[in-house]
Amino acid sequence: MLSTRRLGQQGLEVPAIGLGCMGMSYAYGASDEAESVRVMERAMELGCQFFDTAEVYGPYENERLLGRVLKGRRDKVVIATKFGFRFENGVVTGADSRPSHIREVVDASLARLGTDHIDLLYQHRVDPNVPIEEVAGTVGDLVKAGKVLYFGLSEAGERTIRRAHAVHPVSALQSEYSLWHRDIEASILPCLRELGIGLVPFAPLGRGFLTGTARRAEDFPQGDSRRTSDPRLQGENFDANMQLAKALASQADRIGATPAQLALAWLLSRGDDIVPIPGTRRVSRLEENLAAASLRIDADVARALDARFGAGATTGSRYKETAMMALLADPA
Repeated sequence: MLSTRRLGQQGLEVPAIGLGCMGMSYAYGASDEAESVRVMERAMELGCQFFDTAEVYGPYENERLLGRVLKGRRDKVVIATKFGFRFENGVVTGADSRPSHIREVVDASLARLGTDHIDLLYQHRVDPNVPIEEVAGTVGDLVKAGKVLYFGLSEAGERTIRRAHAVHPVSALQSEYSLWHRDIEASILPCLRELGIGLVPFAPLGRGFLTGTARRAEDFPQGDSRRTSDPRLQGENFDANMQLAKALASQADRIGATPAQLALAWLLSRGDDIVPIPGTRRVSRLEENLAAASLRIDADVARALDARFGAGATTGSRYKETAMMALLADPA
């Protein structure tokens, strides 16, 4: 069984590694629902009872899938989901964190998930048109009503985090953090630790790049967002970043681990307030990932990784420029 960690100072305890469910219904092309169900069931058997979803994954289908799997065993899992988008005909058309919309989304998510409460509710992206104080206050009201237990932010900037936390305690920030994306270390991670907020890294394996199975963008199948959305996988960027993947694989081989296990163990070693949520659609990958919780890396390996994967080591931005404004946002 996995050990547990605490996210924030409000009492939220979760397994040291969670399960990102997005890819089971969204972003990476067609999936096998039966295998996804087996992944979730095996995760629960192994003590990985922290499942991460969102209304946008599908949209809506991932929450429905999770609700079907958890029917009759809701109490065995900590559920995290997210609000913050506006949809038209199933397509995201912008941010929407108006208080009335938040309340509507929460009621809809509760119905899809088949539960009376959400354990951890994130604002998925900062809405520049709604003061974060209004967002935090609305979630605080939902906490008082018992529909939500803990409040989280995703891809928020330092000033936004501080403003939200001053209104209602933030238990966790979800942002991309891994060996090949360490931007939050400069100011956001120190802010979280000052305020006592946990960190939930998404894409802790670089959307598969750090697993030893890296592919060029154009080699992903149609329907997989990595074909177009991640410049790090394209052209000369891919060639340069493959050197990082090879360096990780070399270090992993030295200690008898897989690259994915070493990448996750490195994250876990960064602090007890960090809980990565690698996603997978295969039981074998799930088992491989969770084994990282028992992997200990010595000082020599840690130094070698830090030296090779320092700031600026990765080539290329993580999203197309058109998407960057919504990330790590600190609107006025």
